[in-house]
Amino acid sequence: MFASQALHDSADRLRVAYFMDFDVGGYYYGQHHPMKPHRMAITHNLCIAYGLYRQMDVYKPRKASPEECEKFHASEYIEFLRQVTPDTLTDNILEQLQRFNVGRQHGDCPLFDGLWDFCAASAGGSIDGARKLMSGMNDIAIHWAGGLHHAKKSEASGFCYVNDIVLAILELLRLYPRVLYLDIDVHHGDGVEEAFYTTDRVLTVSFHKYGDNFFPGTGDVWDRGFGRGEGYAVNVPLKDGMDDASFARIFEPIVTKAIEVYQPGAIVMQCGADSLAHDRLGCFNLTVQGHANAVAFVRSFQLPMLVLGGGGYNIRNVARCWLYETSVLLGTPADAQIPYNDYWEYFAPDYSLQIQPISDLENQNSREYLDKVKSKVLEQLRQLEGAPSVQMRHMPPSFWSEAAETDTDEDDNDIDHEPSAAAAITD
Repeated sequence: MFASQALHDSADRLRVAYFMDFDVGGYYYGQHHPMKPHRMAITHNLCIAYGLYRQMDVYKPRKASPEECEKFHASEYIEFLRQVTPDTLTDNILEQLQRFNVGRQHGDCPLFDGLWDFCAASAGGSIDGARKLMSGMNDIAIHWAGGLHHAKKSEASGFCYVNDIVLAILELLRLYPRVLYLDIDVHHGDGVEEAFYTTDRVLTVSFHKYGDNFFPGTGDVWDRGFGRGEGYAVNVPLKDGMDDASFARIFEPIVTKAIEVYQPGAIVMQCGADSLAHDRLGCFNLTVQGHANAVAFVRSFQLPMLVLGGGGYNIRNVARCWLYETSVLLGTPADAQIPYNDYWEYFAPDYSLQIQPISDLENQNSREYLDKVKSKVLEQLRQLEGAPSVQMRHMPPSFWSEAAETDTDEDDNDIDHEPSAAAAITD
């Protein structure tokens, strides 16, 4: 079996929901674009080949409505995404393309067929995952097609158009007083941080490459939030060549302290796989096991957990990683040899679930540097005035329509909720 038994302790097996939509794999950013939604079809196929689907509640995510997406995004931006297609390029549309950062020549966010359906499916799955946790039906919800953390309120950014993470967190805040957001993508989770930069209802913690003009150029250790949210944006800037041991050395104490101080009711974890070795756009040197160790560590706290995808531009390694992390979240060992599946030839010649680190890539994250960053971050967390308290009131109205309210009757639930928080987040 691949990896240590510690990652697959079935004694604390949790109820897992898995959102599977093969249609997402059919969307196409363009021939030379590094984002390949086809990676989702490969990941889902591996879950079937390994038989993991038998141990999960498997759902096909619905498409989010425009009204749901407008809980964070500007209505005119959502209307633009709904209406624009490669066949509707008028002068007015061309002006909006520039305004909303979509379809620019050589840009990150191309205009492609089915753009709105792609966005709606991503957002719907993440919101649905949050709902499964809130209903108590599941302890963990997995939506690998989510995690598009760069999208802003009124513009696309970094291959991301609709920020499904922000929408899911806003849903969770209807029930949970505090939500912890963890991001292990090689790129800074700027869109999520920006959305919650002025509130203490969400603690954002991002581990990412910083410096050398690396996209998106944000995420310095001194970027800590503003106003009521000061101190609640945590950034862990890292350098090229980050390996498994170094990542665990800085990730585990920071996450432990964040949970101890903040006492979140739920955790949202973005598991971008571009932090793996051999990624087309990344510069870290993590193995599948090293990446999964972070997921297993967060799982060990046994808090409601929404697990999302994100970046990842070596589609074979993305599928390896997310399949293995699915097995870790289930507490089920995954065989080191990939079984026969529809994409078996993709994994030739060794058909292994493991990947090897790049042997000649220097780890620029010295122990001294990591200790310095860790010290700054832990001090920031220590300075937080304990877990923020919020008033008790009835649960706010759901994002969902009444017809979609099928999971649980919430009318009698009282929750910790601050009326002004959502407005402050989305203004």
